[in-house]
Amino acid sequence: MHSHDHSHHHHDHAPKIDHLNSAFIWGIVLNSAFVIIEVIAGLISGSLSLITDAGHNLSDVASLALALLAFKLAKAKSNKDYTYGYKRSTIIVSFFNAMILIVAVGFIVYEAIMRFMHPEPIAGSTVAWVAFAGIAVNGFTAWLFVKDKDTDLNVKGAYLHMAVDAIVSLGVVISGIIIYFTHYVWIDSVVSIIIGIVILTGTWNLLKDSLRLEMDGVPKEMDLKKIKAELMKADGVVDIHHMHVWALSTTENALTAHLVVKPENIAQFDDIKHDLRHRLEHLSISHSTFEPEFSNEKCEQPDC
Repeated sequence: MHSHDHSHHHHDHAPKIDHLNSAFIWGIVLNSAFVIIEVIAGLISGSLSLITDAGHNLSDVASLALALLAFKLAKAKSNKDYTYGYKRSTIIVSFFNAMILIVAVGFIVYEAIMRFMHPEPIAGSTVAWVAFAGIAVNGFTAWLFVKDKDTDLNVKGAYLHMAVDAIVSLGVVISGIIIYFTHYVWIDSVVSIIIGIVILTGTWNLLKDSLRLEMDGVPKEMDLKKIKAELMKADGVVDIHHMHVWALSTTENALTAHLVVKPENIAQFDDIKHDLRHRLEHLSISHSTFEPEFSNEKCEQPDC
């Protein structure tokens, strides 16, 4: 007869990113102010690249705000309706942010094509100066996240967005200078299309990673063979099968598995669990559930 054991270890080994609250707030305030400046300058100068870049920066502000909200929700205590709390909100937000950016790319490309067909005068010097300020704002914001970009999918998304925006702003500076000296206003549309391609390239992996977690796929940094090999090193473990690994949030992972032990080792099952939990901690898995089986009985569940 099988018995289920929920062996949640007592230590929280999820990456500590509380200090990023101030980074998100700084990013939201700076980019919100810059969006306003870009919109005003874009309307005055008639630059599509400034206005579209402002729209993209506005989506970044929304992304930063949603990510900050998700981190707050992830700390909320579990309840009878949400037994894991609201940790999964971080995954939903990362996926939602990626989708927003892809829609924004479509809008940018469409507007660029329309402007290319119907060009209008543009103040190249204004475009260059405003975009130059964008390099400073986006570059500084990206720097706030660079140290922790590999600890969480939303932090990585924030870093990539800001870093890409800094590069995009550099492109806008170049287009502004070219327009100022050559008066080739079509350069503005070309830069807008390049902006769209750069954003799409930077967003694609984020979309794939967040969709993978949303579908309860194995997080890409997890290696099932390595995990099983490590757990098999524990004393008393004969075999491990029916193993599943998925993400509870963008920083926490969970595992369930059938644990085969010899009948004479069942008395030491608590010690075995403790050993396995310790091993899993070092594999970035913070929640585990084991179903014990005796080595002299056959598992009746499929896919064992």
